[in-house]
Parts: sequence; structure tokens; C-alpha cells
Amino acid sequence: MGLVPGLVLGLAACGHGRRPTAAAVAVVPQPTGPAAQRVVISVAEQMMVTFEGGKPRRMFRVSTSRFGTGGKRGTYLTPLGRLEVVEIVGQGLPVGARLKARQHTGEIVPVNAPGRDPIVTRVVRLRGLERHNAWTLERAIYIHGTPEEWKLKTPASYGCIRMGSADIIALCQWLKAGTRVDVVAGKLPAPDKLPE
Repeated sequence: MGLVPGLVLGLAACGHGRRPTAAAVAVVPQPTGPAAQRVVISVAEQMMVTFEGGKPRRMFRVSTSRFGTGGKRGTYLTPLGRLEVVEIVGQGLPVGARLKARQHTGEIVPVNAPGRDPIVTRVVRLRGLERHNAWTLERAIYIHGTPEEWKLKTPASYGCIRMGSADIIALCQWLKAGTRVDVVAGKLPAPDKLPE
């Protein structure tokens, strides 16, 4: 992964069920003004870039669905378009903490553990803001940590956007509820060409 001008590069089976306890969820006010946050994910490049105040901040490797893109219920597709962060689950949990139904199971899954593909470390819940991705929250499409870090930069998920554990911790230390997330089919857009 090479340097991109103006960016600091990061290294980089969705769950269903009970609502997490208050201790495991961070919900903060929606950002406003010039320091507003934004996240853009490119399916074509399998990369995420974060923006603050309209300027690129960090870049991370991701993995979107192995089945393609779309917002239809009952599928494993990654939704395209405008989304927003609803809440962050797992703040303070250790790297590799397994989350099932957005609850910590007590298990720690090592990076690239053979034969293991659970949700780990953090869960960022997403809500769709357009008609074609309106089922995103109900479908439990997340940004979440994966132990299968060797699969990052390739489409390998069941609909969610996967990240390495160190990267999702860094993202969640910065991210706020209400942050806009755009998933685009093509390449990452230039800062002055972001989706409206």
C-alpha cells in the first residue's frame, strides 16, 4: 500500500439479536460545523477514507461483501449510498474480543486464527438514508472488526464492511454517532468530488 497525497495511511456473518448494554455502547451527538466527520468506502478499491472538515484524515483497508452490492432484504450484499452511524458497540474491549448479538462473549480471537470468522473488537451500526438502502439497520449491516485480516482488500464479507482490529479501534476513537458514511461502487473520490 503506497502513500496517497494528503492522507495518513492506516494499517489495516454480521450479528443479530439483543440490544447491547449501555456500558458497551457509545452514542454521542451528531457533529456539525466545519469539523464535521465523514467516511467514504470504495468497493472497487476495498478502501476507506475518513474526512474531517472536508479534508482527508486517514485511510484504511476494508473488505466488503463477497456477493456484491445492493440493499435488498434477505441478502448478503453490501449496501451502496448514503448511510449514517447509529452507535458504536464495544468501546474499551480488547483486540479480538468476540461479539455475538453485539454482546461480548468473553472470548478473545487472535488475528488470522485458522477457521475463525466471528465479529470482533468493535461494531459500528449503520442506518441507510436512501430508499435503496433503507433496510441497512434491520439487515444488521455493520462496520466491524474481523480476525481474517489476511482477507482485507478483497471482497470477503457477508454484507458488512470489515476492518482489522487495530484499525477499527482507531476509527471508533474518532467516529461519532450521526457521522455520514458513503459506500461507493467506484474508486475513492477526491475531496472536492465527494457524494452530495
